Amino acid sequence: QVELVESGGGTVQAGDSLRLSCAASGRTFSIYAMGWFRQAPGKEREFVAGFLWSGRNTKYSDSVKGRFTISKDNSKNTVDLQMNSLQPEDTAVYYCAVKAGPALDFGSWGQGTQVTVSS
Repeated sequence: QVELVESGGGTVQAGDSLRLSCAASGRTFSIYAMGWFRQAPGKEREFVAGFLWSGRNTKYSDSVKGRFTISKDNSKNTVDLQMNSLQPEDTAVYYCAVKAGPALDFGSWGQGTQVTVSS
């Protein structure tokens, strides 16, 4: 079992930046990949960014590419999501999640952190 705790959400204005952090604990040796997802009101959850637990093979959704950066602190088992040039359409609950293998779904999720961007 991997436990995930997100932090760093808040309310900002358009153009501002926020940095989210996801702390992983428990059976972290079983993590194959980690991802950040978000869900806006009335919309389906969508992938934002992610990579293999080794830090390789980073991917971003087209909507955040060039504005968001995912990074990992190996000493702390934390994965951050630096979000720049935030826009109102980035408003959502942001979740981090992990999966244990390439053919598996993301099976462990954090509780989510709210990001609100006002215009």
